Amino acid sequence: MTDGGPDRSRFAAPPGPTRPEFWRSPLRGPWLTAVLGLVLLVGVTLLFVTGLLSYASYNPDLAPVNDQTPDKGWLGFYLFPWPTSPYWLYRVNQGVHVVLGIVLVPVLLAKLWSVIPKLFEWPPVRSVGHGVERLSLLLLVGGAGFEFATGILNVQLHYIFPGSFYVLHFYGAWVFIGAFVVHVASRLPRALRSVRRAGAPPQAGTEEAAGLVSPRPAPPTISRRGALGMVGLGSLALFAVTAGQSAGGWWRRTALLAPHGRDPGPGPHGFQINKTAASVGIRPSDIGPAWRLTVRGPGRQVVLTREELLAMEQHEAALPIACVEGWSTSDQLWSGVRLTDLAALVGRGSDPSRALVESVQRGGPFGSVVLADNQVRDPRSLLAVRVNGAVLSEDHGYPARVIVPGAPGVHNTKWVTRLTFGEPA
Repeated sequence: MTDGGPDRSRFAAPPGPTRPEFWRSPLRGPWLTAVLGLVLLVGVTLLFVTGLLSYASYNPDLAPVNDQTPDKGWLGFYLFPWPTSPYWLYRVNQGVHVVLGIVLVPVLLAKLWSVIPKLFEWPPVRSVGHGVERLSLLLLVGGAGFEFATGILNVQLHYIFPGSFYVLHFYGAWVFIGAFVVHVASRLPRALRSVRRAGAPPQAGTEEAAGLVSPRPAPPTISRRGALGMVGLGSLALFAVTAGQSAGGWWRRTALLAPHGRDPGPGPHGFQINKTAASVGIRPSDIGPAWRLTVRGPGRQVVLTREELLAMEQHEAALPIACVEGWSTSDQLWSGVRLTDLAALVGRGSDPSRALVESVQRGGPFGSVVLADNQVRDPRSLLAVRVNGAVLSEDHGYPARVIVPGAPGVHNTKWVTRLTFGEPA
């Protein structure tokens, strides 16, 4: 005790990053942090919305086989039947989601750099309210790092994290967005005031400085606006080497960060694939002359050879393939038998409800999928046997594959061996 007051010497910060003077950058301050935060407010909101739409596109409420997060509970409150029109909906949505996520990386890193002194505040917890705020900050920073890291690894097909990407990314997104909403609600008014007060940073130690301004700044080597310009250039560079995987065509050559950046080759089969026949255990006997397509309905079953399938009326549809990793193809011309015509073989022609599609693949996820009734009824939904005028290659799903407008690529099942209409899956 000194002068009748408590001895606060025991609260003195230890040497190192817990002391404000440790952080010497003259750039840090409320204005820079606020500008970066407002950019992330718009970007992260759009990321979350497109992520929700991406999850809805799998129709997880339709059947357990579609649901990668069976314990989602009320987190799936917003789910709706995924439409087939416009047919490019999933392609655009997933392209925006992935490209935006990568483009925001420099902004996120700059924002974390701008507030890093706050992460080392001393004492770490000053009150219950401060403790709650610190916990939300931990969830915010940890959640952002987790979501961006798992998303980028998924784009590059590096599944080094434990468990399913879908489960981890889905629940991680809800944890992150919860902390994000709390943070925005508490910080948005201050951020708006800081942006309006653009000019010299406030004095260190004042309430306006918010613990971000260094009390002993080093000489500046770049202005705050210059730093923002560098962040913008970083985002622009990432856009330039990523967006081509979604735009397709000539622009795909610029997609240096695409998961399938290699040239798929010329000819009718010269477009990207998500999984090869070899990678999922397809054997020659599975798709050879002995292959049969079994079509089932309530109380009825028809077995077709490939020749009988080819003898049915053939239709065409120009549709892209778009995958969760963000890459997509331009429209490819598919030809084959409409799903409604196959449903009619087993008495479901007038009311072709949902369909369970099963593949002969032995490994990997999405060996089967359930299509919704609107997907089955769409005249562009085919069991395709040809693409761009050529017989399907093995890697593109020979002898037959499903193609559905607006569906995620993994729901366009390849190497189909069984279709079941109108029965619970």
